[in-house]
Amino acid sequence: MVYLFVIVLLVAYVLTISYVSYRIAFQAPKRREGDGPPTPGGPQYPQYKETIDRCIWEIMDRPYESVSISSFDGLKLSGRYYHVADGAPFQIQFHGYKSSGYVDFCGGTKLAIKLGYNVLVVDQRSHGKSEGKTITFGVKERRDCLGWIDYVLQRFGQDTKIVLAGISMGAATVLMASQEKLPANVKGIMADCPYSSPKEIICKVGRELHFPLILLYPFIKLGARVFGGFALEESSAVEAVKNAKVPILLIHGEADGFVPCEMSHAIKATGGDIVELHTFPEATHGMSYMVDAKRYEEITINFLERIMNGENRT
Repeated sequence: MVYLFVIVLLVAYVLTISYVSYRIAFQAPKRREGDGPPTPGGPQYPQYKETIDRCIWEIMDRPYESVSISSFDGLKLSGRYYHVADGAPFQIQFHGYKSSGYVDFCGGTKLAIKLGYNVLVVDQRSHGKSEGKTITFGVKERRDCLGWIDYVLQRFGQDTKIVLAGISMGAATVLMASQEKLPANVKGIMADCPYSSPKEIICKVGRELHFPLILLYPFIKLGARVFGGFALEESSAVEAVKNAKVPILLIHGEADGFVPCEMSHAIKATGGDIVELHTFPEATHGMSYMVDAKRYEEITINFLERIMNGENRT
């Protein structure tokens, strides 16, 4: 009887720590109706606040169509569709962890529209108007990419050209999607400041917070499985790009203190010639466009022109 009590106590302890870990890492924050987009942070934000705010409000004021799909596991996922021209190529844009497309793509959406792309800005699962309570760091989100691709092809035609774009967790999401069987319509992937894997970014943050990861990580992994319903190590950007069949553009700020630039170098190393990497000195997390918009646009335009001509697809 004593042994049984001890076992029950240990199980309760393990599940409690795992649940707390799940709540901190994977549970989406509750947002009230009417809340605006989350304010970006970081040391460079004050310097570019006026530009960022102007870009955000320009996109928020632009007319769009609210669209939605059902995910592979039954969630209603929402997005904003910006129409530019019938028959134009599409960019499908995926924002980062606990952020929004208004913030992360305030410059990217504007640039895509300027370049003549129809744009679909996705609310990732558990964010914005999309359903869900668990953020899976790209593990399930990568399969949501396939649902949005199918939506575009079904609605706008099977010959529609598509580019996947992501920032931070969204960048990791679209890179993880590269391991899936993408239709030939997907011409390329653009990933700004991606992390190499969910495990690596969680461990990096944990080390900075001085957590004893050798003890804590198993609880985080268990919490993801038991309470989040996903396997944390099921997918990673580094492993996915080994099997990528489409050209990939990586952009990363060299002063990124949240997702180290070395993670993009690791992704590039596994992807070979199909992956090109451009780094931006002094740019912090997700701020490369703000630091040097002219160079960012030149890199993006060159990449898009090349992939739309069918170069580098294997």
